[in-house]
Amino acid sequence: MTRRLALGLALGALLTVAAVDATPRWGWVGVRIRDLSEQEMNEISQKFGLREGFGAMIVEVLKETPAESSGLKAGDVVVAVRGRPVVDTRTLQRYIGSATIGETVPMTVLRGTEGRRPVSVRVGPMPDAVVAERVAAEYGFFVREPDGQPELGGARPSSVPLVAGVVPKSRAAAAGLQPGDVLLEVNGRPVTTMAAVREALLGVSPDAPLGLVVRRERERVVVSIEPARAL
Repeated sequence: MTRRLALGLALGALLTVAAVDATPRWGWVGVRIRDLSEQEMNEISQKFGLREGFGAMIVEVLKETPAESSGLKAGDVVVAVRGRPVVDTRTLQRYIGSATIGETVPMTVLRGTEGRRPVSVRVGPMPDAVVAERVAAEYGFFVREPDGQPELGGARPSSVPLVAGVVPKSRAAAAGLQPGDVLLEVNGRPVTTMAAVREALLGVSPDAPLGLVVRRERERVVVSIEPARAL
């Protein structure tokens, strides 16, 4: 069975890996990545040769992560993993997805004036809070807790978890989930905070069906997301 990884928003999703399990446990290196622009690809091709006109750009290396320990830096362009070319963020996610947690994975990066250089990264386990966000992304949606506006006296109104985005042509989109929907239940569990949403999603297999209850304007709407198809 193959897993279709949602790309996320333009700045790039956290680099994650998928594992088939009742409770998913992704590997993690702790970077944020994005695809290269056409101009960047052209510049890389001119500087390093046509075969290097691809890759995934690291835009942030998170603190105290395997990526930081390995020496990866913001601005590095990952062009190969285990000698296999990385053409975009999806490819990089897929290659890391084949690694075992604890495994050391060799990468090739392009770094400024230093050119090509090898970097080895030991894949670690993803933190639970990020796992939950990754599960939602597997179904094709993103959740956020909106910032409340201060009231008189400095009090802040309570906030509820909202669907911040739905990936086009994803299972969530096919089920009718919409940006702005307020999450009320996840697989029968009431969720009134982001912490509750994360806890509910941690016990969900991304290949299984997912039942949501949302509030859309003044209506209560049931959304049933179909299980992943075996290919």
